Amino acid sequence: MRTCSILVFLILASIPYQSIAQEDSTAINFSNFKRNTILSGLVQLRYTYSMTDSVDVGGNACLDKGVSNSFSLKRVRVMLRTDINNHLDANIMVNLADFSGNPQAKVLENAFIRYRFNSAFNVQMGQFRPFFGAEDIYPADIIKSLDYSNQYYLFSASGWQGFQLGITLYGELHPGNVPLHYYVGVYNGNNRNQAMDNDNGKNFYARLESGYFKNLKLGINGALTALEGEHVSAMGVDMSVFIPLSERLKLDLSGEYKQGANIAAFRTAGTTPVHSAGTYLNRGFYLFPNLRYEYKHPRLRSIELSSRYECLDENYRINRNQRQTLTPMLSLEFTDDYFARLQLGYTMEMFNHSTTVNPKKRYNIAVAQMQVRF
Repeated sequence: MRTCSILVFLILASIPYQSIAQEDSTAINFSNFKRNTILSGLVQLRYTYSMTDSVDVGGNACLDKGVSNSFSLKRVRVMLRTDINNHLDANIMVNLADFSGNPQAKVLENAFIRYRFNSAFNVQMGQFRPFFGAEDIYPADIIKSLDYSNQYYLFSASGWQGFQLGITLYGELHPGNVPLHYYVGVYNGNNRNQAMDNDNGKNFYARLESGYFKNLKLGINGALTALEGEHVSAMGVDMSVFIPLSERLKLDLSGEYKQGANIAAFRTAGTTPVHSAGTYLNRGFYLFPNLRYEYKHPRLRSIELSSRYECLDENYRINRNQRQTLTPMLSLEFTDDYFARLQLGYTMEMFNHSTTVNPKKRYNIAVAQMQVRF
C-alpha cells in the first residue's frame, strides 16, 4: 500500500501541468472539440475436433456418445469508442457470443472512461482488464495464438487478471532517457459485471515495462490483496524480443512467468478450509516463438508458424498436478494487421496424474479457427 502511494506521488510530480493549462487555454469551449465515434469488432469462429477417445471437444471426460467435434462461436466482440474531446473518451466492449451459453455476469467486458493528460499520465476508470502481465497489454481483438494461455485463465479466476472494476494510472516516462511504461491501480478483484465487491479487500497492482533495447521489452508485475484477514499476493515477469532474420522473415519470441495465490481454490474449499489462504498457490510459465514470413501477395499477406509451450502448477503446495500444454499452429493472414486470419492448431495436454476433473493424463484437440476484425 505504501509502495503504491509513493509511486502515485512520483507520477503526479512528473506531470507537466503548465503545458496542459497552456494547451487548454487556446480553446474556449471543448464541448464538441474533436468529437469522434469509432465502431469496431471481432468475429472468431472455430471448428474443434477431439483426437482422443472418451474426451469431448472441451477436454472433459465423456462416454462414447460424447461430442467429439463441433462448430462454435468463440468470440463476437463489438467495441465502441467515443472521443468526447481531445483528452476524454468512453469505451464499451461486449461479447455477443456469451449469449450462446449462460450470459449471467458475462457479455459486458469493457465499460470504462479514460482521461489522457499526456503521454506521461493517463487515468482509466470503470471495467477493463488491469495491465497485469503481457497478455493484458495486447489489444483485445488481437490474439496471436488460438487463445490466451492457461495461466491467464487461472489467474483471472482468482481476480488477478481478466475484466475487473476499478481505476488505473498509466503512462510513459523517460528517466535517464530510458523509456519506461508504468501501470498502477486498484480494483475490486471479484471479476466482471458484479453489482459490488464481495468483500472489503481491494487488489492493488503495479507494472513496470522497460524498452531500453530497441527490439527487447522486459516487464515486471506485482499485486496484493487481503483475503480473510490475510495478505496474499501475485507477481510475474515477462519478456518479448523481435528478431528480423531477413527482409521478409521475422521471429517474435515472448515468454512469461507468474505465481500467486489461488484465491478461487481457497474460496471453493468452504467456510472452514484446512489450509490458510497463503497455502493455495499456483505458478506457471509459457514460451511462445512465432515465425512470420511476409509473403505480401494481394490476397495472402503473411504466413506464421508458432508453437507455444506452457507449464502450469495449480495448487502446487497442496495437490500438485503439473500441466503441460503444447500448441503448434499455422496461421494465414489475408489482410494486414490481422483483419482476416485463418488458424490451424493442435493442442496437446499432458498432466502428471489423472483426477476426477481430468481423468485423462493426455489428450489432443485439433482446432480450425477463422477470425475477422472490422
